[in-house]
Amino acid sequence: LMVRLAKEDHDAAVARPHARTMDFTGKPMKGFVYVDPEGVASDDDLREWVNRGVSYVGTLPPKKVRPPG
Repeated sequence: LMVRLAKEDHDAAVARPHARTMDFTGKPMKGFVYVDPEGVASDDDLREWVNRGVSYVGTLPPKKVRPPG
């Protein structure tokens, strides 16, 4: 699972079991966390991570739509 969080919540999130900093570009991305399958094995664990991500992205401004082309 990939979760987007506030940068200030990043260190606490990666301190949790089965969570680590997302680095798919080869560069660590603060505010983005990978959670291994073991970290979302229970419905409660999955729900908690999803709620954390949804709560954060709900605070972001809407993206501007660019015209095609």
